[in-house]
Amino acid sequence: MARVSAIEPCRAVDVQQSSIRFLGNLVLSLWDCGGQDAFYESYFDSQRGTIFPNVAVLIYVFDIESPDLEKDFQYYEGCIDALGQNSPDSRIFCLVHKMDIAPPESRQAVFEERAAVIRNRSRGRKVECFATSIWDETLYKAWSSIVYSLIPNVSRLEKHLGEFADVCSADEVVVFERATFLVIAHTSPREHEDEHRFEKISNIVKQFKLTCSKCGAQFQAMSVGGHDFVAFIDEFTTNTYVMVVTSGPHQRTEAVSLNIEIARQHFERLLAQAQQAPGARELMAPAQAVAAAAGNTASGSLASANMPSSLDAAVTATLGSSPGDLSAVKAAVASESDDVTSSSLSLDPL
Repeated sequence: MARVSAIEPCRAVDVQQSSIRFLGNLVLSLWDCGGQDAFYESYFDSQRGTIFPNVAVLIYVFDIESPDLEKDFQYYEGCIDALGQNSPDSRIFCLVHKMDIAPPESRQAVFEERAAVIRNRSRGRKVECFATSIWDETLYKAWSSIVYSLIPNVSRLEKHLGEFADVCSADEVVVFERATFLVIAHTSPREHEDEHRFEKISNIVKQFKLTCSKCGAQFQAMSVGGHDFVAFIDEFTTNTYVMVVTSGPHQRTEAVSLNIEIARQHFERLLAQAQQAPGARELMAPAQAVAAAAGNTASGSLASANMPSSLDAAVTATLGSSPGDLSAVKAAVASESDDVTSSSLSLDPL
């Protein structure tokens, strides 16, 4: 999350606040609460009535290297109790951070053991846990899942994406938020092996957009293809991009581009209706959650995007296709020829 990554790590101040505009009208008010012992007493006493009311999401970060796990859980239980009194409908997410320290062969077992303890200490509240590290895509996946939970009527959006995928004969359709390139909705008619593919693609595209800006060019759209797939990434609505992935020996690229063009107005209205829910939502992020997010942004990119060939290879690897005869990155241009009009989009009314 680009604007979150600019926040300074906690030092002398116990709570830092930042507002993030997401999807145009959805405002996320992020409260970064320092994890130092000296701050917790004020959280539960003098600032209890300020911090814990009207909370939509609690994001609690557990350091896998913590020397005093019991104290960590006492603080965590204090936050759960305060939420129960002030924001009983809030969602709870826990990040088990620095998982890269655990040996790869035992990493999943270590995480599952810690997640089980977290659930047992959550006072009966439902909690979702993520294993995270600044050195891979896991932090992005966690943030994307958390923000996804705050998007109103996302199931309706994904229903319409499913219809759009059927019209395009697509293997997958993914909608990314324009500024952060976080995933906000997707539909996948066929199964995919790589559960981190969205995070990898987002990182690749962000690096490519950065390269374009350094060259004085503005990123608008691109397509990457191999002998058995084509992936389109194009502007969709005012605040989103869309990725459409198709496969098979006969690719009708013009039809897909035309359907994206036709669908824009429909999904613009759909997203506008979804955003008519209450405006500002508050996210609490105790401990080093924001600092961890900033560290992930600063870490090395997944793949170099300085050369089109590097971008092609990285996207191809992510989508699980053999290199084949990859095309160069090019702008996606919709064709208005007669032979593609039969595949144009027709969606049910909103």
